Amino acid sequence: MGKIILTGDRPTGKLHLGHFVGSLCQRVQLQNSGEFEKIFIMIADAQALTDNADNPEKVRQNIIEVALDYLSCGIDPAKSTIFIQSMVPELTELAFYYMNLVTVARLERNPTVKSEIVMREFGKSIPVGFYTYPISQASDITAFRATTVPAGADQEPMIEQTREIVHKFNSIYGPTLVEPEILLPSNCVCQRLPGTDGKAKMSKSLGNCIYLSDSAEDLRKKVMSMYTDPNHIRVEDPGSIEGNCVFTYLDAFSTPDHFAQFLPDYASLDELKAHYKSGGLGDVKVKKFLYAVLQEMLEPIRARRKEYEQDIEGVYDILKKGCEVARAEAAETLNMVRNSMKINYFDDMDLIRKQSEMYKAAK
Repeated sequence: MGKIILTGDRPTGKLHLGHFVGSLCQRVQLQNSGEFEKIFIMIADAQALTDNADNPEKVRQNIIEVALDYLSCGIDPAKSTIFIQSMVPELTELAFYYMNLVTVARLERNPTVKSEIVMREFGKSIPVGFYTYPISQASDITAFRATTVPAGADQEPMIEQTREIVHKFNSIYGPTLVEPEILLPSNCVCQRLPGTDGKAKMSKSLGNCIYLSDSAEDLRKKVMSMYTDPNHIRVEDPGSIEGNCVFTYLDAFSTPDHFAQFLPDYASLDELKAHYKSGGLGDVKVKKFLYAVLQEMLEPIRARRKEYEQDIEGVYDILKKGCEVARAEAAETLNMVRNSMKINYFDDMDLIRKQSEMYKAAK
């Protein structure tokens, strides 16, 4: 069996630069590398409903937004299968069986689950669906026999729990499931891009995102209002780049070619940083450079998105076909799991024959 990828996003809003630098760029590179036999990219609407059950319309409307962002960034449906999680019911059945292999105590120790509970302020009112998210994710990964899961470092505890489930299942029922490995972004800056307000995480709920679909004017406004060094009041003042999200974004997105094109006074980012730290370089100049870098990167993405927006029926057709492919793949895995667990009652003709002979002999 060749290498297989499973990855995806929750459809709770349009995708932003954090998604782009943390996962989308890598997905496109992996898709075009030729190293993987199959690539599955999931729009995780069922997972999104675990903490949006009272607002399903939010999830429903954002299915198309995420799909448009995928396609505009270069995800090619001829190379990658894009599908909607809830349209593959086999995932739910797999998760139901895996629940018997995980204790409540183990779920409570999962660092990702613990931090998400605190962030969402669930307290004791945490929905069971959200609480069992690691089990659902294990179902998603194993259903497609994924060998590789591109994800950020914060997802490592989740992947580790999937490996535990795989190991326990295989030890009880025999070798059936594939144990996945996480694939982290190669650039440490890409693992968690801060918000425009300088907070540690770019988040829709915090309102500190730059969206891939933002207009040029919206992008300009957001960049020019970005958090820098609060003590860098005058141009001649020395500035700090630590915690200065403008420089963090330049670390993530700028290249030597950008300097030659947009800021020829400087040969490199290191030279720009040195000038800022020594004083004599204003925030406005640095922000204008960052805007030029991001504008060049996002403009072709916007253009492709506008093309896809003119054919929404075609985008839904891509999703429908992807769901059909995904469901066939998951059904094959589910059949393997049922066989291993000996709950394939109507397919096990040997069982039926033996029991028939046993009861006939008892007469």
